[in-house]
Amino acid sequence: MPTHRPVWPQVADELRRRLDAGEWKAGERFPVVNQLAAELDVVPATVQKAVVALREEGRVYTVLGKSSFVADAPAR
Repeated sequence: MPTHRPVWPQVADELRRRLDAGEWKAGERFPVVNQLAAELDVVPATVQKAVVALREEGRVYTVLGKSSFVADAPAR
């Protein structure tokens, strides 16, 4: 029986791939949710959920009142 995978993990995978490829460097401002949503053709809430997952993994961090930023590369 096929299972439906939610969109937000797919978005998180794409953002991880782009982080790993060096599209955004440590310390750089991470693109805003609305920008990524437009690029990926998804609703902002989907991107927000993916960004929360990246934050929980330590891939990005948020400075309240500012923006999100790329964290140092996590240990593998």
